[in-house]
Amino acid sequence: MSQALRPHQPLAGAPLPAVRDGDPPPRDGRTGQAARPAPPAPASRDPFFDNAKYLAIVLVALGHAWEPLTDHSRTAEALYMVVYAFHMPAFVLVSGYFSRGFDHRPDRLRRLVTGIAVPFVVFEVAYTLFKRWAGHAPDQPISLLDPWYLTWFLVALFVWRLTTPLWRAVRWPVPAALAVAILATLSPTIGNDLDLQRVLQFLPFFVAGLCLRPEHFAMMRRRAVRLGALPVFAAALVFAYWAAPRMTSAWFYRRDSAVELGAQPWAGPVMTLALFGCSMVLAVCFFAWVPRRRTWYTVLGAGTLYGYLLHGFLAKGSRFWDWYDAHPWVYTPPGEIAVTVVAAAVVTLLCTPPVRRVFRFAVEPRMEWAFRKSAAEAARERVAR
Repeated sequence: MSQALRPHQPLAGAPLPAVRDGDPPPRDGRTGQAARPAPPAPASRDPFFDNAKYLAIVLVALGHAWEPLTDHSRTAEALYMVVYAFHMPAFVLVSGYFSRGFDHRPDRLRRLVTGIAVPFVVFEVAYTLFKRWAGHAPDQPISLLDPWYLTWFLVALFVWRLTTPLWRAVRWPVPAALAVAILATLSPTIGNDLDLQRVLQFLPFFVAGLCLRPEHFAMMRRRAVRLGALPVFAAALVFAYWAAPRMTSAWFYRRDSAVELGAQPWAGPVMTLALFGCSMVLAVCFFAWVPRRRTWYTVLGAGTLYGYLLHGFLAKGSRFWDWYDAHPWVYTPPGEIAVTVVAAAVVTLLCTPPVRRVFRFAVEPRMEWAFRKSAAEAARERVAR
């Protein structure tokens, strides 16, 4: 997830005549100097991507809310597996798509620090203190090398964006990223530092997002793709219902090697390729049904990082204080529906502008005091005055 210059205000009166090739530039009537051309208007946000981000973050919250239900309901387990097969891959794809222009320009590096690194530190500390306060791990130390729960995504996004210029230079970026992910599944000694297993195993989706162009998303929204998405999702649910008692959903977390999951080493490459294909197909089906027009939740797409980071306190608190076991009715079909509605409502609330204003200091700190302005930025500010 820079301020645009203010648009030049034309003088009142008759419109200026058209300028032909070779004519001198128009003059400012007050100063006699050549008038500066008006800067381009800032590009408006595409509602499609805001809608996609909001719907994806709702699925993230639903997955966390359904997790305690999976031991009691095969249907819940099947839904959980289908959602986990594509919701984070879709989120990572969009993150990669919007990282296409990232380079090591000073203003973009500052945004990387204030928008990703600083929130990681803040929420890693906050989650650890919350865990202590809840009595779940009163002696747990604060560690910035071992991301806990949701903060792994910030570490991954930081690493992925820093390496974006490299992936833009590689001849076959997606196969190369898949090779990295396969090697990760074969390496049980990577350990928990910076959650590198997840960073490396989700990398192909970020790189795939770097390779996408607007016309690719236009193809996903064709009528034929939309109609084809329905039987694909139906088949995925049927297969997940069959696989629920036969397969561990831990493969979808991508935080362990094959050996750590109790499988043979050869299963790592096989599952990496199979899950990548499955996740990409389901992500395309998901994007096919994302509305292209503005909706009531379009504005919430700009606040998905808030919903992602803040809902973790409630999701973990429900486990720490045994909310599910204290209310056995949640394991009934009406209770499962109620859990779904509550989870969607809570994450929606956390994405709203009032919540964003309250927590902006932690999620999107400005921190102008911490950085020097470049010569280009200073010049732009002089022009804007």
